[in-house]
Amino acid sequence: MKTIIIYNSQTGFTKRYGDWIAESVGCQSVSLNDAQKMNLSEFDQIVFGSWAHAGSFLKIQWFKSLMVKFPQKRFAFFGVGASPLENNPEIPVVMEKNFPIVDSKKCFRCYCPGGISYAKMKWLDRKLMQLLSKMLMNKKDATEDDKIMAKMISQDYDISDKKYIKELTDWLSSC
Repeated sequence: MKTIIIYNSQTGFTKRYGDWIAESVGCQSVSLNDAQKMNLSEFDQIVFGSWAHAGSFLKIQWFKSLMVKFPQKRFAFFGVGASPLENNPEIPVVMEKNFPIVDSKKCFRCYCPGGISYAKMKWLDRKLMQLLSKMLMNKKDATEDDKIMAKMISQDYDISDKKYIKELTDWLSSC
């Protein structure tokens, strides 16, 4: 099956995952800007990855419109965020809200933890993250999770790992 990986990345974590997936399944990885200029009808499987911003994945509506336009194709979505995956009850809720799956044979989704790179963020995003960190640190009834999160997001970190793409690459190779 002819597959394409399309990514929407701000700080590079989503691009990294897109490149890892493409390398694993033997296809090309392209930015959303480049993909929008391509004829996507020639692909059997279209994979889209985007980054989380305030509980939503950017450009997800664009990807959903492809699913309507090409109902005969297989689709996969990978969302990348700064939150760790393990023991995080919010991740499945955010994934379901943004991208519910109707048919698991024709569609797959997963979450891939990325990280934070303040130097690569847009100014407003950087300021909002710094404000969130300060708010969590100064919260009167801060929980242990709040304190851990505040410390974590106060600086750059990278928790991306190829292990998070295994289920997706297995699914892509299953046809």
